[in-house]
Amino acid sequence: MRRDDKRLKTERGSLALTKHEKNDTEKIELEDIELFNKFSNPSSGIRSLIESEFDVDMSVRGNTIFVKGLKKNIRTAGFFIKDLMHLFKSNEAITDADLKRLAKLKIGSPEINAAAHLYPSILLTPRKKNITPRTPNQKKYTDAIFKSDVVIGIGPAGTGKTYLAMACAISLFQNKVFDRIILTRPAVEAGEKLGFLPGDIAQKINPYLRPLYDALYEMAEFEKAMRLIETDVIEIAPIAFMRGRTLNNSFIILDEAQNATNEQMKMMLTRIGSGSKIVVNGDITQTDLPSNKDSGLIKASKILKNIDGIEVVNFDETDVLRHKLVRDIIKAYEKN
Repeated sequence: MRRDDKRLKTERGSLALTKHEKNDTEKIELEDIELFNKFSNPSSGIRSLIESEFDVDMSVRGNTIFVKGLKKNIRTAGFFIKDLMHLFKSNEAITDADLKRLAKLKIGSPEINAAAHLYPSILLTPRKKNITPRTPNQKKYTDAIFKSDVVIGIGPAGTGKTYLAMACAISLFQNKVFDRIILTRPAVEAGEKLGFLPGDIAQKINPYLRPLYDALYEMAEFEKAMRLIETDVIEIAPIAFMRGRTLNNSFIILDEAQNATNEQMKMMLTRIGSGSKIVVNGDITQTDLPSNKDSGLIKASKILKNIDGIEVVNFDETDVLRHKLVRDIIKAYEKN
């Protein structure tokens, strides 16, 4: 049987592909034993992920991986393994979610270098979790936050708008770029009246701000975060509490901005003072405003998008990183 041998060059060796025309099998020899162990160890999950994503079968004998399937599938899988080798050589921290995302990118565009789409970390949490953008839109969003003073992020739930904005805020605060972090959102009733909730006004609005607390506590040590909140270095408050203020040297996040009226949005955007940055997030498909009130987020994204220093980033269902069914739910509602 004739064999068409191809060599994929790597830094420490080569990836040899031997194609058997009859049974559509490729033999991949890994000369680097440490790298081979990553592919051969069942607990790593790499083999099963490649099999499921590229629709191939893999088996291991010695230091050789045998990949069986359709020619186009095994070819793409082989070059994906090459990309992974470069990532592993550079000791990049790669999660299962990263591997799956990179595999899908490779399937959609086999010519791309998947390694180039593993984005750098924004923040290392106290529990040693690396927070990084995981989709091209998320990367565009975080780049905009670091570059521009006003950023508007629009997209469905689960796309990381608030989470990544908070990570950027904590990172820049730790690097002493900003003196304060201000987190705010409209306290809009979503089917339940505030008056029927127990407690004083602070206790009534606290549930509306809880997602901001949750993100903060994940990214900063709890005791330190509490001290910063008690001293107003980190302020979490409804948007109504921002009126009449000038916010200097602050990183401001306006969350759930689809529930801000045009008046509130204008008020909030004009609060930024010297050395400040504001990130405005929301999902325009989930407004809780009364029917006679327009969403300030929609208008702001339209009239401000062409101003220098202001960036508008749009997310879609491909950026949803929650449960896999969330993406399907969003698609279903969009169709309906």
